[in-house]
Amino acid sequence: MWAHLPLLLAFSFSVALTDANASPENDGLVIARIRYAGGGDWYNGPTEIPNLLAYIEEHTTVQTAGVEARVQISDEEFFAYPIAYLTGHGNIRLTDEEVGRLRTYLENGGFLLANDDYGLDKAFRREIARVFPGKDLVELPPDFGIFRTPYAFPNGLPKIHEHDNARPQAFGIFHEGRLVVFYAFESDIGDGWDDPDVHDNPPEKREAALKMGTNIIVWALTH
Repeated sequence: MWAHLPLLLAFSFSVALTDANASPENDGLVIARIRYAGGGDWYNGPTEIPNLLAYIEEHTTVQTAGVEARVQISDEEFFAYPIAYLTGHGNIRLTDEEVGRLRTYLENGGFLLANDDYGLDKAFRREIARVFPGKDLVELPPDFGIFRTPYAFPNGLPKIHEHDNARPQAFGIFHEGRLVVFYAFESDIGDGWDDPDVHDNPPEKREAALKMGTNIIVWALTH
């Protein structure tokens, strides 16, 4: 499906940019932020992905464009992006067409990173169950590879922003042995990617969030 994309070698990546939000002269990885219906704030945290991509480019050899693309699943260009990001605080509602297209995207090499920014959990679980009715979200144990490289997280997903005093959990969905969905719950990892003055998270929390985000993106590009 992504035959026009070159293989990732030694953490280097290049992709043709097709969205109006991304400048075509900037070659490199672009992450697609999913615009969904239902009333939730899909647009929440506009500095999250640009900051994460900047960190990845600085600390790995992955080339990034430093920008996100904002696309609907029904958009033709959705399939041009190897990684999609979904976040927010409220309801998500996917059409039947979007459910089918997202399943096709994930079964053919795409990767979904979803972050519960608080209040998203019920809606996300409902909609992802429509995408994969025969698969369950399973908790990823701390010894799963995504927590090991390039940065070590021996306790698994880090806690970045406090909401309900509950432990952070990383959930995944696998298709033919490949992790296709990574869902961060009770971590709010995206808050740690935002500009420092947005949430006033201490530097060590932001660093942990950016490192964990790097692990997720590198994993998605290499598995």
